[in-house]
Amino acid sequence: MKLGGRIQAAIEVLTDITQRHTPATDALRDWGKANRYAGSKDRSFIGNVVHDALRRKSSLAYMMGDDSPRAIVLGTVVHSWDMEVAEIEAAFDGDKFSPKDLTDDERAALTHPQLLAAADEWVRADVPEWLWPAFENNFDDEAVAEGQAMCARAPLDLRVNTLTTTREAMLTALAAHGVEPTPIAATGLRIPAPGPQGRLPNIQIEKEYQLGQVEIQDEASQIASRLIDPQPGEIVLDLCAGGGGKTLALAALMKNEGQLHAFDVDKRRLSPIFERLRRAGVQNVTVHSPGENTLDALKGKVDRVVVDAPCSGAGTWRRKPDAKWRLSEQALDLRLSEQAKVLRQAAEYVRPGGYLIYMTCSVIAEENESQIYKFIEENKAFTLISAGELWEDVFGVDAAKPWSADGCSLTMSPASTGTDGFFFSIMEYMPEGTPE
Repeated sequence: MKLGGRIQAAIEVLTDITQRHTPATDALRDWGKANRYAGSKDRSFIGNVVHDALRRKSSLAYMMGDDSPRAIVLGTVVHSWDMEVAEIEAAFDGDKFSPKDLTDDERAALTHPQLLAAADEWVRADVPEWLWPAFENNFDDEAVAEGQAMCARAPLDLRVNTLTTTREAMLTALAAHGVEPTPIAATGLRIPAPGPQGRLPNIQIEKEYQLGQVEIQDEASQIASRLIDPQPGEIVLDLCAGGGGKTLALAALMKNEGQLHAFDVDKRRLSPIFERLRRAGVQNVTVHSPGENTLDALKGKVDRVVVDAPCSGAGTWRRKPDAKWRLSEQALDLRLSEQAKVLRQAAEYVRPGGYLIYMTCSVIAEENESQIYKFIEENKAFTLISAGELWEDVFGVDAAKPWSADGCSLTMSPASTGTDGFFFSIMEYMPEGTPE
């Protein structure tokens, strides 16, 4: 495909996403199926344009003075990718598969865009207008900078499986991919985000992944796993285990000792865990499927109950930029009710003197601090302890600092810690009469 055809394809896909509310992954897949002549480089180019357009949809629309998919795609390749307007015009000239020629208004907007300094803060931050008050409430004066950091492409983070290998060995084995140590997590590797037309490697085809020596896991999730601080020999319950990424990290920290239980209400989300456990050489995990009622025996006996709660996913916008525009107030309200419910359920499993860990991949206070404060108010035997002190104990005082509204709970973010957005809190359960 020529450049003009690629740009036209990106416009078509973005139209599908914005006008028919199709998830980006589905829209790109459907376009690929309908246009099988497109090569891998063509599909990569189109996908990159579409995702970068979604990352900055509001600000690009403002700069172009037009919020149509065509305007946003044109704004992406010029304002985000630094293509020359003359290159775009040459690509459109005489190519029947390209978009129509640039209009005078488009040429002017591409050459002299409206300056973002005059735009509303939610526009400059590329955060949905209805969600801006909550976003600003969480980040205060840094809200615009935090929103803009979430518009950048994310790196590919890997966690080294210390049950079978070392970070030093994996730095050598994967050197061809440009891996480097993650700045905070001691077992993390990072492949930096590529340039506009580049793409991250498919690490899943590498033997190190196939052998279970590395897993794909954002550094924020790795950090959270370390802050949970599971000890060999303890009983730990991962109540919202999903595909098992955090379960695997906890198993490695426990050195395959003790009892680690993994559960999720959705069998489809849980299904990858079995192969991942086998590949990683994990031996101390029992997987509980919904409907089995096998968790009842754990009530009141678990040392650490981990709740990685269902949430809006607002912390993952770098990786899933379409999610921020598909999120609605109704969907957020549903997540809030689910979070409160799973917290109540989780509390039943914590033993006296044990810990309840609540975290989300969101940066919205209503899903995070608000849920914890409400839970503690209703459950007086639980006390929020300082994750901030734990952070400094584990990572040192010189490490990047996450956000904290209360000095106890933590919110990681692309701007503050160079990670996905991620909330972490830990509560101790001390009912009356519990020996200290």
